[in-house]
Amino acid sequence: MVTVVGRPWSVVCCLLSELGWRVAGDVLRIKPRRWLWPRRRLGCGLATKIHRRAAELIEFKQRGGDGGRSSVVCRLLLHVFGGLLSVVYCLLSVICGLSSVLHPLLFRTFTGIPMKQFTIPFTYRSPLISAVKNMRREQDKLKKDFTPTLLDLGNVQIFLARHFGFCYGVENAIEIAFRTIEENPGKRIYLLSEMIHNPRVNADLEERGVRFLQDTQGNMLIPFESLQPDDVVIIPAFGTTLAIEEKIRSLGISTEKYNTTCPFVEKVWNRGDQIAKKNYSVIVHGKPTHEETRATFSHAAKGTPTVVVNDMTEAVALSKFITRENDPALFHTAFAGRFSEGFDPLTDLERIGVINQTTMLASDTQAIADFLKNVMITKYGLSEDNIAERFADTRDTLCYATNDNQSAVYGLLEQEADMAIVVGGYNSSNTSHLVELCEHRLPTYFISGADKISSDNRIFHFDFHLQQERETADFLPAINPVRILISSGASCPDAVVEAVIEKIAALTDDSGKLEALRNGMTGPA
Repeated sequence: MVTVVGRPWSVVCCLLSELGWRVAGDVLRIKPRRWLWPRRRLGCGLATKIHRRAAELIEFKQRGGDGGRSSVVCRLLLHVFGGLLSVVYCLLSVICGLSSVLHPLLFRTFTGIPMKQFTIPFTYRSPLISAVKNMRREQDKLKKDFTPTLLDLGNVQIFLARHFGFCYGVENAIEIAFRTIEENPGKRIYLLSEMIHNPRVNADLEERGVRFLQDTQGNMLIPFESLQPDDVVIIPAFGTTLAIEEKIRSLGISTEKYNTTCPFVEKVWNRGDQIAKKNYSVIVHGKPTHEETRATFSHAAKGTPTVVVNDMTEAVALSKFITRENDPALFHTAFAGRFSEGFDPLTDLERIGVINQTTMLASDTQAIADFLKNVMITKYGLSEDNIAERFADTRDTLCYATNDNQSAVYGLLEQEADMAIVVGGYNSSNTSHLVELCEHRLPTYFISGADKISSDNRIFHFDFHLQQERETADFLPAINPVRILISSGASCPDAVVEAVIEKIAALTDDSGKLEALRNGMTGPA
C-alpha cells in the first residue's frame, strides 16, 4: 500500500480507495469473470499510477525535496493536486474494483436493479408465482422481510416462503444446456451427470437427446472411451473433478464453452485456493458422495491436504485426531475415501480452514467451524487475536440462494400452520435441508411434484432419512381453513409449485378462488 502524506482530506481519500479494494477482494471474495479482467487491469493500473504520482509529489514536498525554495503557492498547488489525484484514484478503485467482482446478484441487493434475466423454457415459469415474487421484490428490495406471502383461498390458506425456487446458478445452467442443444443439431450431446437435482428438468433434457455419462454417485453409465472429439460434453452446475476435466480434454473435447458450474461453487474453490496458499489444510463440510463435494474436494486437494466431514459427529471424530486423543493410525480407516493422497494426521491437522458444499444447512456449517476453531484454541492456547496462526477465517461459503431459502423457511415457520409441503427433487441436498427445518416444527411432506397428491386425499412423499417414498392417507386435516406452508428447493421450477397449489385447491374446492386470485395478480389467461 502506498501511503500519501499530506492534508487529512487527501489521506482520507486514499484510505477510502484502499477500503474499496479490500471490500472487493477480501470481503466479497468473488472471482472476476474472464471478460472483466481487462477492464480491471486497465482501471487498476491507471489508478495506481495516478496514486503513486500524487504520493511522490506530496512526499517530495514533505522531504523538503524542493531545497526549501517552494513558495506558499507551490506548496498549496502540491496539496491540491495530490488531493485531487487521490480522489480520482479513490473513485477509480471503487468503480473498477467493485464492478469487476460484484456479482449481478450482489449488485441487485444493493441497488434494487434486477440481475440478468436468463432464457429458460417457458414451461418452467409460473405466472402466479412470478407475480407473487415480483410483488415481494418491489415491497422489499433489500430482502430484509422473510415473512411468508398468504394466498387465502377460503377453505385453504397457502403461506408461500419469501424465497424459493430456481437460483442464479440453476437458471444459468439450464440456459446453457438448452442453448447447447439448439446450437448443435445432429451432434451427440452428453451431460457428465444430472444437470441439477430435479427430475423434470433432467427428463426434459433426455427427451431432447441428451445422455448422461454418470449417475449422481459417479458411477459410469457410458464409458468415456466411447466419446469422439466432435461430441459435446456439458459440465453440470455442481462442477466436476479435475481428473474428469482432464480426461475429457485428453479425448480432444473442449469443456469451457459448455461448463455450467455455478459461480458460487467456484467461489468456494477460490476460497480453498486462498487458504491453501497460506499453508492451511482444508476441511470440506459436505455430503461425501454429492457431485459438488467431490468436485470441491478435488479442487482443494490439488493444493493442500484435504479431508471431508459429513456432519458434527464426524467433526468431533476429526477433532480427536487433532488433539491426539485418537491413534493417528486409525485416521485412514475412520475417514476412508475422504482424504487426499498422502494425508498425515500428525502434521496436516495443525493448521486448518473450513469450506463447505454450498447447499449444506448454514447452522450446521457454522457450528462445525466454531467447534473446530475452539478445538484449535484449546490445544494451542490461542486467543481471538492469534487464532489465525492455526485456523483460517474462511467465513461462510454457502451460496446466496441457500441462505435466502433457509432464512425464508425460518420466517415461514413463525406462521401458525397445520402442515408444510416442500417441493423438489428427492436427491436435492438444499431441498432436504428445508424439509429438515420444517419437520422439527410440524407435519412435513417432501414431494417432487403435483402428481404425488391424489384426488382421494392421499400423498406420496419422500422420507429422506430412510431414503424411500411413503404413502399417507387423509393428509389434509378436517380443518377449515387448512393452513399450509409451502416452499421449494433451488432446483425446482416455479411451475411445479403452482401445480401443487392447484392440486390442493382442487381437493379443498377452492379452484375457482385460485383462478380469481391468479387473474387478479396476472390478468386473465
